[in-house]
Amino acid sequence: MTDAATVASPVASGTTTLATSKSGTSLSGTTGATLAGNFQTFLTMLTTQLQNQNPLDPLDTNQVTQQLVQFASVEQQLKTNDQLSSLITLQQTAQSTQALGFVGKTAVVDGSTANMTNNSAVWDLNVPKASTVNISITNSTGQTVYSNSYSVGVGDNQTFGWDGKGTDGTQWPDGKYTLTATGTDSNGQTVGITTGVQGTVSSVDLTQSPPLLSINGQTYTVSQIKAIVS
Repeated sequence: MTDAATVASPVASGTTTLATSKSGTSLSGTTGATLAGNFQTFLTMLTTQLQNQNPLDPLDTNQVTQQLVQFASVEQQLKTNDQLSSLITLQQTAQSTQALGFVGKTAVVDGSTANMTNNSAVWDLNVPKASTVNISITNSTGQTVYSNSYSVGVGDNQTFGWDGKGTDGTQWPDGKYTLTATGTDSNGQTVGITTGVQGTVSSVDLTQSPPLLSINGQTYTVSQIKAIVS
């Protein structure tokens, strides 16, 4: 085993709006106002009819009741739509606020290709069972530049750091490198190892829903963040 790479202990982890008219009034608001006016007109007409109905041919109470229920149901649905629109707006605001809080933070996302900067590249390993983990690192052309085996305990977000030195001691230049990890337990059974990459959240695109975070030149949603390292 060389000192070129180390495996550390687990790190601390960290819509569609309603359409509007040209005047800016929501369709639900316009419809609601129309419905309210029609409802009041209906009640006025109903009251007048009840006051002046023919005793020999009274109004059908079942039909009147059905009409009242239909008006009330539509009015309630419109109010529900307005409330849902408000909830969506609040959710979008919360997502934007949360996303902005990640700017400048070092985040962990699923992936196997990391940027080596100043002779330092870091990956995260998720090991479901204590294993002997075989590490292989290749450069952007697919050439294997480093390989070694490590005994690693069970745990998620275990950092693996590489100083850019190849298996033969050659210092490789900064750039993109891809890590592949395979595990074998004490019984010789294969253990599935998943990897993550670390990167600084450089910016947030709030014009998208949900907002997109820029990490190492790639974009991710908040839900794709696995952990916050620092």
